Amino acid sequence: MMHRRTLLASAIALPFVRPASAQQARDELQSALDTEDQLHSLQVMQGGEMLIEAAPRGPGLDGLANIKSCSKSLVALMLGQVIARGDISGVDATLGDVAPGLIPSGADPQVRDITMEDLVTLRAGLESTSGGNYGAWINSSNWVANALSQPMQSDPGSRMIYSTGSTHVLGAALAEASGDSLLSLMRAELGNPLNIEIPPWVRDPQGYYMGGNQMAITPRAMLRIAQMMRDEGRWEGTQVIPQDWIEASLEPRTRSPFSGYSYGYGWFLTGSGYVLARGYGGRVIAAHPERDLAVAITSDPNRPARSAGYFGVLSDLLDGPILALA
Repeated sequence: MMHRRTLLASAIALPFVRPASAQQARDELQSALDTEDQLHSLQVMQGGEMLIEAAPRGPGLDGLANIKSCSKSLVALMLGQVIARGDISGVDATLGDVAPGLIPSGADPQVRDITMEDLVTLRAGLESTSGGNYGAWINSSNWVANALSQPMQSDPGSRMIYSTGSTHVLGAALAEASGDSLLSLMRAELGNPLNIEIPPWVRDPQGYYMGGNQMAITPRAMLRIAQMMRDEGRWEGTQVIPQDWIEASLEPRTRSPFSGYSYGYGWFLTGSGYVLARGYGGRVIAAHPERDLAVAITSDPNRPARSAGYFGVLSDLLDGPILALA
């Protein structure tokens, strides 16, 4: 199996060739499971049939896995639930309307006008607290205030600036508007309906659960979320997330400057038809509604997964042998 790392080193970049048969696709996936030492687990389901179920490394399919930034996508689902409950009027509601107490006194005047849609699409306009700024942000005494005190780099709603701080602010705003912690929301609106465990995770100095990182659920739970996304918000006949919110979430709102993927309400949208959550190290919750596929992938959480590196390998698996199985 020729990986993207090999292709990038070649003088001529070749397109990924889809396997000619289901058996060849299975062979290529088994080869990846055998040789990609960063890959911990892979589950592929079509309809109700499990096509691939393997965990050659890591804590197994029933062990907790830190889903990293996949949690941004789950916070986005909670925005839909809080709006459906009537605690927030809609995606156009501003931070100044929803949670004015979160805004620090020295923030740029535009911060009050940042909408819930700006936050969930990572278009708040504020300088990123991810990447090289992440350490300083989480070492600050007030994560929300720090994120909202960053300088404005663009007008709110204009372009995607990937920032965990934006999703953390969104999570805090949801907690303020609903009166429930982000953990309580996740358990009530996602954990209980899907019958999955959502343990407590990291909180900031003010007690807000981190929005956008450090959640841990099992790979099997990840697959259930993928199935729900595939099935328009339904799980075993129950509408867990409103269908109209799922549909709105899958409309392209902006584009990632890193992967080139479109981005909706907290979910990446690929050109090949996947909707996916992506986390550091190679955590993936993916659905392909047209092919009736649900996919969950976990990987070593301590190693990077860049688009031109290991995540490129995972992308090739999704677009090549996994699609070929369907």
